[in-house]
Amino acid sequence: MKNITITVDDEVARWARIWAAKHNTSVSRLLGEVLAERMRRESDYEAAMERFLRKPPRRLRESGQPLPPRAELYER
Repeated sequence: MKNITITVDDEVARWARIWAAKHNTSVSRLLGEVLAERMRRESDYEAAMERFLRKPPRRLRESGQPLPPRAELYER
């Protein structure tokens, strides 16, 4: 584990201490969990984007064919 130093507004620090106390944890643990969750979400997003971009492109219409009319697309 690594220690880091952060700077937050007094009001944010007060809120974090109160929240941590109510949830029987420390501010350090709270921030560690928040950062870990952010890291997981970002990793999941990047993995999904990579899977999507690996798929081969597909034609939406044949070359030279007109686009469908708006009413047909939205069944109006």
